[in-house]
Amino acid sequence: MNKISQLQEALAAKRFIFTGEIEPVKTTDLTEVLETARILKGHVVATNVTDNPTAFAYMNSLVPCYMIQEKVGLETIYQVTTRDRNRLALVADLLAASALGIKNVLALTGDHTTLGDNPKTRAVYDLDSTQLVYMIRQMVDKGVDLESHPIHNPPKFFIGGAANLGADPIEPEAIKIEKKANLGVDFIQTQVTYDIEAVKNFFKLTSHLKVPIIIGICPLKSLAMAEWMEKNVPGVSVPPEMVERLTKAKEKGGKEAMVEENIQIFEEFCQEIRKTTPAAGIHIMAVGFEWIVPKIIERSGVK
Repeated sequence: MNKISQLQEALAAKRFIFTGEIEPVKTTDLTEVLETARILKGHVVATNVTDNPTAFAYMNSLVPCYMIQEKVGLETIYQVTTRDRNRLALVADLLAASALGIKNVLALTGDHTTLGDNPKTRAVYDLDSTQLVYMIRQMVDKGVDLESHPIHNPPKFFIGGAANLGADPIEPEAIKIEKKANLGVDFIQTQVTYDIEAVKNFFKLTSHLKVPIIIGICPLKSLAMAEWMEKNVPGVSVPPEMVERLTKAKEKGGKEAMVEENIQIFEEFCQEIRKTTPAAGIHIMAVGFEWIVPKIIERSGVK
């Protein structure tokens, strides 16, 4: 395969990689987004730009992806969900993404609209994420849409899919990943996990697949965030011992000590993932406190 992106090149070279995540919010000002990208640059090979995460109505991620690449020089991964678009809009946005120089795409279904800040929104779901992977492959490999209509100067994308390590039962999720792999997905990024045993089990179930899998982690900005994650993110469970470590640190040394403990916890977690699993990399989701990402990566010493 010809080189499409730096992310593709790094994974093909079997380098252990880190990716980041940036969330454009309900604004027309990209100053903060660009500053965040500058913090991540040099530490991650690429950063996801979210698409109305948890069904909140935010800025379309196409423009932030373009601006981050143009103004900061950090490669992006364009998240695109089927929740908000039918196949016409999906093709339109993907063609626009290619025209803007975006090379990596993460195909997602998207959280249901009832979870977001506009719960009366009617969800679309014309396609699911697996069908979206198929559609993008048709665009890239055959230069056609789902109805076999030709695309002039078709896009070239490095195509990602998502996996939920906390799905219960996990077996159907592994089958879904196998379907995406058979359709030609190029890489997998997982939902947040705090459980190394869940990571190991997922790799046992998918060991026959040849797709690089990047494990998603999310440092905890506060104890309230840990509680929110536990209650509101399907399939995500924060281990009590992790909460206990953060609580004790905060009681002893306040916010500064809790930040230090947070870095220590996820430094250790990165090391454990690297040493005990065949993960291709780690995807760090630290939206709102991205400054912690370089500290975790540097102190983990993971390469």
